[in-house]
Amino acid sequence: MGRKKSFRIEQNKIQENVIQEGKPLFTTIKNQWGTVFFKNNNPIVLELGCGKGEYTVGLAKLFPEKNFIGIDIKGDRIAVGSEKATESGLNNVAFLRTKIHELESFFDENEIAEIWITFPDPQVLQSGERRRLTNPRFLEIYKKILKQDGCLHLKTDSSSFFDYTLKTLNNFGVRELTYTTDLYSSSLNVRHYGIKTRFEEIFTAKGFSINYLYCLFKLNS
Repeated sequence: MGRKKSFRIEQNKIQENVIQEGKPLFTTIKNQWGTVFFKNNNPIVLELGCGKGEYTVGLAKLFPEKNFIGIDIKGDRIAVGSEKATESGLNNVAFLRTKIHELESFFDENEIAEIWITFPDPQVLQSGERRRLTNPRFLEIYKKILKQDGCLHLKTDSSSFFDYTLKTLNNFGVRELTYTTDLYSSSLNVRHYGIKTRFEEIFTAKGFSINYLYCLFKLNS
């Protein structure tokens, strides 16, 4: 492990906006995000597989009336986002170091307002289908933790993953599914607020089109 990577991982231990194994809140934060961590009742938005937290930090700057949590298992990556949030004086940002399939250990039913998935590993091989973040096993988790009108946003450059996701979501029975296969030429362009991840910068520079979708999970009661 490189010196810089090691330093970042060590920094997570003292960063107040990082929650990870070994810290007290890691085992007690479920259903306590508003009261214990953010100390308000503002809506909570998750970025799954957040990497360096470009969306977590970017959205937090645009929407101070919401709380944002970036989730990733890579400690050196979330350390970058944590530092950016601290430097920007953002009190509405947290980073949670855990695996996505463990979300229910940290969030209660109907606790989350929005979920963003930005450029996840498409797991293109058939053997990786279960690890795709839009696999039905993950969708079931999202449905549980999202509020009644909670929504999911997805951005990806992978056409095969996007096609898989559209099929999976339709079979799952979401509502108001809206999508485009060319975000920057679409009227939906305004929905991503002009924020780009590092991967997105690379893909668009190479001329790749960006796929985007938005949907609600729960049927109106």
